[in-house]
Amino acid sequence: MNQPTAAVRSHCLAPGRANRAIDAPLGTTPYARMFPELPSFQADEEFLHALGRAGGLCDCGDVEDTPDSLADTAAGWPIFGQFVAHDITADRSTLRAHANTAELLNARSPKLNLESLYGDGPTGHPFLYQRDDPAKFLLGPADIQRNAEGTAVIGDPRNDSHMLISQLHLAVLKAHNAFVDDARLAGVSSDHVFDEAARQLRWHYQWIVLNEFLPTLVGPALADQVLREGPRYFRPGHDVFLPLEFADAAYRYGHSQIRHCYQLNGQSDPVRLFPDLLGFRAVPRQHMVDWKFFFDAPGAEPAQRAKKIDGKLVKALIELPVAVTGETEIEAYHSLAVRDLQRGQGVGLPSGEVVARHLGIDPLTADEVGIASTGWRGDTPLWYYILREADVCEGGHRVGPVGGRIVAEVLIGLVDADVSSFRRSRQEWRPKKTLSALLASWSRDYS
Repeated sequence: MNQPTAAVRSHCLAPGRANRAIDAPLGTTPYARMFPELPSFQADEEFLHALGRAGGLCDCGDVEDTPDSLADTAAGWPIFGQFVAHDITADRSTLRAHANTAELLNARSPKLNLESLYGDGPTGHPFLYQRDDPAKFLLGPADIQRNAEGTAVIGDPRNDSHMLISQLHLAVLKAHNAFVDDARLAGVSSDHVFDEAARQLRWHYQWIVLNEFLPTLVGPALADQVLREGPRYFRPGHDVFLPLEFADAAYRYGHSQIRHCYQLNGQSDPVRLFPDLLGFRAVPRQHMVDWKFFFDAPGAEPAQRAKKIDGKLVKALIELPVAVTGETEIEAYHSLAVRDLQRGQGVGLPSGEVVARHLGIDPLTADEVGIASTGWRGDTPLWYYILREADVCEGGHRVGPVGGRIVAEVLIGLVDADVSSFRRSRQEWRPKKTLSALLASWSRDYS
């Protein structure tokens, strides 16, 4: 390897925006391999660059979204998936080639508990909450709260990287405040209102992840099977961790689902994620999201669809702006595909073919993977394999058997390992609203 992958990991956000720590941050947990017995994949860095850089196989070019390029999935679900990722994983360690994975630290607890929203709560992070009503989040007039320089006052700065995820974050903040009102109407004592509202929001969120989001991503049959039978491979016991096969490969499926352009509301023109919706700044009115354009809602026209999962990324992600990547001397590092490929190799992930055989699944053929044009004759990086598997096995509409097994087992396993989750509760509980219903109630009226 000619260049250590530390340069990639240290520029997850622009340096001035990055949430970094000199020492290990408080509350960290380790990452670990889901399949530690499998050998690591190794490839020449030039191959990874050829695969992921502008003009490479991962670049779908500067074209428009067409019906043939779009999946069955509503366009909002990959954005929701990114929100979930920020809730359960935040690698702030310096990553180098052949990293010692035991030294990689996750600054998020491996729970679907909205830590990226709540931070340390009203006591630990009072700036996130209203001074005169600390049970509620502090909101901006029409955006997330920002300081005098426009920087988001937010539990996770990554949720301000673009305007779609910042507005989704805002919607979830509003959901908490609505549950505070519900708790007070139900007569919950004032010293328990915040905890009850947070519990309701977390349980709704967990239910949505497992019962709405997961079936669209891995298919209803696999989601139902793992919910009924439990995970076969991800069984962490008391020492819960986030698997690197999930964090640095399978759960990066959504990078291939980002569209070329998005219709934000009934009055806006279609815009690109970058640079049009670049975050770290106030959201203008014309970029306010009407969530009916992103999630299917009862009684509304179908939402726009996500791009197919096919191993190709749109120009906005192949040529990331400096505000997201930070300054880098290596042009290829502006490509999110290159970053994903080098992350996987840096943490020693196995190849897609090796994981498939381990799971008892027939691996894709070389023609199905389609990387021979790069001159590479070996196995396939796990991240790219999962994207190609989705295209070959599921027509790009959802992840395939290898990616689906990893994602389903980890998301369900994390909820089941959490003693405070709705699945571990002794009471019979059902959600009051689906995600689309919650979001639709907060969409701005553009009529």
